Amino acid sequence: MKKILAVLTVATALFLTGCSQVGAAATLGDTKITQATVQSSIDAILAARVGVDTSQMQLETGEALNRGQLRFHLFTALLRATGEELKLTVSKAEIDTRRQSIIEQVGGVEGLPAALVGAGIAPNDLDIYIEAMTVSDKISQALTASGVTQEDLGTAVQKLVVAKAKELGVTVNPRYGKWDGEVADVVAVDSASPAVSPAKK
Repeated sequence: MKKILAVLTVATALFLTGCSQVGAAATLGDTKITQATVQSSIDAILAARVGVDTSQMQLETGEALNRGQLRFHLFTALLRATGEELKLTVSKAEIDTRRQSIIEQVGGVEGLPAALVGAGIAPNDLDIYIEAMTVSDKISQALTASGVTQEDLGTAVQKLVVAKAKELGVTVNPRYGKWDGEVADVVAVDSASPAVSPAKK
């Protein structure tokens, strides 16, 4: 599942501290990611772990799991928005084809639950993940066609996502963490990182 996880590290969801909307885990422009949405993913992941041998897995728990799932939903929304700006779309057929490919890679339907648990992806979020992964690939292809080298590809994708986040404006509920611009990630509220400072809206 390393390949499946790779897209999530190409660029991370970008968060600004504070969130004024009650019930919102985060907002991206006019898009609201509710706490219920994030909790649904968390609950599904925890339920899926029950039927899988996790003894050899390093899994997120507690606050880290909360932040990880919010990061997932924000990141996929940011990738989608970035793709839309570049007029890149993903069809249902593409998602279905890629899902089947993933299932084959993990040894069939029987191997999928363990693979998803290991990757930290809720079963009900698989199609959202596949869409984001496909958009990321298409963005990378567009950048490569424009002359960006493989070596600079990850940085180039990240710059696009950073720009889109700044354009739309992102807020995150402090219960999930705060934005650290130095590492482009959400960090624990009690983080001692000197790079963390409240961002202006």
